[in-house]
This record gives sequence, C-alpha cells and structure tokens, in this order.
Amino acid sequence: MISRAPYLFLLLILIPDLYLDQHYWRHKYSTSKRLLHWLPSILLTALTVKLTYEKDFIPDDPTILYIYLLLLGLIAIPKLVYVLFSILGLGTCKLFRSKRNYGNLIGAILVPLIWYIIIYGSFVGFQKLEVNRHTYSSPDLPSAFNNYKIVLFSDAHVGTLTGSRQWMLQRAVDSISALRPDMIVFTGDLQNLQPKELYKQMDILSTLKAKDGIYSVLGNHDYAQYVSCSDAEKAANCKEIISLERQLGWTVLLNDHKVIQRGKDHLVIAGMENDGDGKHFPQKGDISKTLSGTQGFTILLEHDPSSWRRKIIPDGRAQLTLSGHTHKMQFALFDWCPMSLTGKEFNGWYHEGSQSLFVTAGLGGLIPFRFDAPGEIVLIQLKR
Repeated sequence: MISRAPYLFLLLILIPDLYLDQHYWRHKYSTSKRLLHWLPSILLTALTVKLTYEKDFIPDDPTILYIYLLLLGLIAIPKLVYVLFSILGLGTCKLFRSKRNYGNLIGAILVPLIWYIIIYGSFVGFQKLEVNRHTYSSPDLPSAFNNYKIVLFSDAHVGTLTGSRQWMLQRAVDSISALRPDMIVFTGDLQNLQPKELYKQMDILSTLKAKDGIYSVLGNHDYAQYVSCSDAEKAANCKEIISLERQLGWTVLLNDHKVIQRGKDHLVIAGMENDGDGKHFPQKGDISKTLSGTQGFTILLEHDPSSWRRKIIPDGRAQLTLSGHTHKMQFALFDWCPMSLTGKEFNGWYHEGSQSLFVTAGLGGLIPFRFDAPGEIVLIQLKR
C-alpha cells in the first residue's frame, strides 16, 4: 500500500515540518528543542521506509500499518492542514498588506477537528452498523415475487474483522439472519488479501441461511492480486476463495446466472465477475455470457458499480443491479461524501430509464476507519 506512493507519504510528513522549522521553530527554540519537534516526523519517516519494502499490499500482520496510519492522521495530516492555511494566510497578508495571519488561526481551529475525526472514525465509527430498508418497484416484476425480500451485504473484508473485532462479523451475520430474507446476496471483497483470512470465520459465516439461497460474486480483493506471488499462486488463491464460499453453501456466480422459480413465475439472479478499469481493478466481466439466454426480470450482481454505465446499461437486460466496492469512501461530513464530486455512482440509488442500480456502503474495510459512513446491511423488498 505505502510502496505504491512512498514519496507522496514522505512529502506529506516532511514538508509541513520544513515549513514550521523555517518560519517558527528556528526562531524560538534551541537545536535540542527543534529536534524534539522533529522526532514524530522522524519516526513516521522510518515507518514509511519500513512499510515501503513490504512485499504485499499490506503486511501479513497489519497492526503496524494501522498504527502508522493512525499516527499519520493524528500528526502529519493536522500539520499539513495547518501549514496550508498558514501559507494561504501569508499570501493574504501580502495581498492586503496586513500583519495578522488569520490562516494560522483557521489552521489551529481545524487541528482538533481532524483529531476528533481520526479518533472517532478509528475507534467508534468503524464499529457502527446500520440495517437500511428499501423498496424497489418495477412493472416487470412477476406477481409471485411481490414483497420478495433480498438482503444485500458487501465488502466484508473479514481479515480486518479478526481478534477483538470478530464480534462485528458475528453481529452482522445475526442482523442478516434476523431479517429472514428470501435471498441473500453478497457483492464481493470477502477477503483483504488471501483466503486464509476466512479459516477462523467459516463457523460464523456458515450460519447464514435464506429460503432461496445465498448468491455471491468476486470483488477485486478476491482475485488475490494484492499479494506478491506468481500468477499460478494467484490463480490458486482465487480458486480457494471460490471453494471456501461454496463450502459455506453460497452459489458463486462467475459470469453466470440462476433462475428462481415461483409456480409459473420466475426471476433471474445473475452475477458478473469484477469489471473494473482494467488497470487498478480486474476487468473480467462478460455481460453477454452472464445473461446468455435469460428472459424476464433480472437482478444482476456486480462488485464494481462503474460497470453499470460501461456495460450493463448498454446491454439493457438487467432491471436491477446491486453493487458495492466504493465503501462510500468510509468518510463523509454531514452525509456529504467527497466522492460525489467525481460524478460517478458511489452510494445509494441510481436510475436510467427502466434500469436501476443500488450501491451499498459495504460492511467493513481494509482499513478500520469509518466516519459518517457506517457499515451497512441492506434489505430490499421487491414490489410490483
């Protein structure tokens, strides 16, 4: 993770201290006191170098990464924000020939706010879970499936929900079971890096049951592409995660579909493999193969919602698509998420003609942090 942009992290850590040392510390403090002010950044620099040489996306024991990111949020980011406003304030002083740098005041006010966001998001926000209920109506829905209940969950990242956090996975499973759904669907990212993360979670996950079964697709993390190993080992890891899901009793849909029958009526539950940008995220989705021979009302599972406009809408056969992947960025302020600025589908409902997409904020995350974007389980009730 850090190895993908180590210089960016180093700049984030060191530039604020260089600015503060140049403008304040060297005028106020002795050399020994200046060194004390530099110590936190020296520690973060050392951790950055260590994490840069990790062979995988995150270490096998991610504790050191979590500590590093927490320190980054509590030390480096507040300093950076303060310095940015201080520089803006200096520019304003020169522009208006003022001696008072109000940027320093604004920066100082924002620092405790950042501390609150980091501490709350890491130790409280990540533990929050919502069960959100929605109704989806379509004239194409067969009468026999009126009031049909589907529970959607996604992005469990069970490798993060271990040890002292395992109760969070148990709570999620209990919450899903309490809804007594007709069908459960999972839209990918069951693991962080490797299938072995599931070994201690199988007993919990195996208790999930639904009348018409549990259907799942793979997310980008489920393809083991974030582990440094041979292509053969990655393929073996991918096969293992599929095997483990099937051992749980889940139906893994790999560019495939199944038909759910109710008397003379039926609906199609289809699952397309992860269809990302092909650079950072696997692009394995085949919409033609996934929906080959299908007729009638169709629900499509696809991990990456960016595929909705790229492949699913042009195909036109899936009335309802369910996705995850974005986690609602695991961050929002007063329910406003910065991802909304991208113009992409990132959370909630989207509609285009007779086709609809719902993107869930997901259950967990690779990094244990959520602020104003709690994990969620979604109950969708179908209405004709």
